[in-house]
Amino acid sequence: MAYKITDQCVNCGSCEGECPVGAISEANGARTIDAGKCISCGTCAGTCPTGAIVEG
Repeated sequence: MAYKITDQCVNCGSCEGECPVGAISEANGARTIDAGKCISCGTCAGTCPTGAIVEG
């Protein structure tokens, strides 16, 4: 199951560079995860300082 970014995100960008498949992008001041690209590895969730990334 793909991960998703919740409202707890502070848009710090720490997750984007860690995603091995480039599924995370930034638009309009918010980060999003492309569910079609996400391989559910959890790397992004492990790097998020606010715990804003959860399995969706």
